[in-house]
Amino acid sequence: MPVSVLCFNNSPVKTLSFIVGICMIGCYAIKAQTNIDSVPGLLIRELIKINGERAPNILPIDHFSNGKFYKVEINSEEHKIKYIYIGRVNTCRAGGCSGSSEPATQSESEYFDYYILYNANCLVRSVKVYNYQATHGQEIAATGWLKQFIGYDGSYSLTGNKHIDAISGATISVFAISADVEAKTKRLFRLIGKQTGGAMTD
Repeated sequence: MPVSVLCFNNSPVKTLSFIVGICMIGCYAIKAQTNIDSVPGLLIRELIKINGERAPNILPIDHFSNGKFYKVEINSEEHKIKYIYIGRVNTCRAGGCSGSSEPATQSESEYFDYYILYNANCLVRSVKVYNYQATHGQEIAATGWLKQFIGYDGSYSLTGNKHIDAISGATISVFAISADVEAKTKRLFRLIGKQTGGAMTD
């Protein structure tokens, strides 16, 4: 049986390189997307440690372009993790940060992936950054700094230097994660039909 060889500029070698390059780009794009869709191992280990259940059953309950909410099936809700949010936050523009405190758009930005663990009352129990792909602001991944979000219930706006400590040189990342934790916590309360301790604001 004859074998057909697709040629690019009359060169099967160039054609092979071109096809391999396209495949690599496609695989990278798929990998970047699955970073948000999949549940990171760090989260599973923390969930097992807190809930004390070796094989937690995690069910998706809400999703959108840059994140997803999950519900954890547990035997007893007291002091355990009931809800999870995993998402991506855009920070600096690709190539570096500008002076603006506004996060860049999806198409031009660097980013980080993180998760929030909530108890049955939708209070933040833990926040972890597990994949930081930006040139500035890595300090927000520090466990000590992220502890500031523990106990947050979405009933007030997270204000820099009031509720959340600022970090010199990481202003954009601080703004981005604080705004996202606030928005997602309020969304979770709306999602499960609860009210926060104070007035709900968008």
